[in-house]
Amino acid sequence: MPLPTRFAVIGALVLGIAGGIGGLISGLFAYPPTAWFAVVEVGLPAAVLGGLAGCVVGFLVLAARRTRKHLAS
Repeated sequence: MPLPTRFAVIGALVLGIAGGIGGLISGLFAYPPTAWFAVVEVGLPAAVLGGLAGCVVGFLVLAARRTRKHLAS
């Protein structure tokens, strides 16, 4: 898997899971019968942001590796 894609998947998973847990906790405090809606409402946007951030970090790492490779030769 290409480096930016790998970072995007990892970022989406980490922030998506964290957002889902946060949404579950806030949903249970707000109104328990609809807590699973809060999981989706918080977890999905967090996963999208994590994927975007991971993709940006992956491209930065890739650019740094290529720059270092070209400077060394």
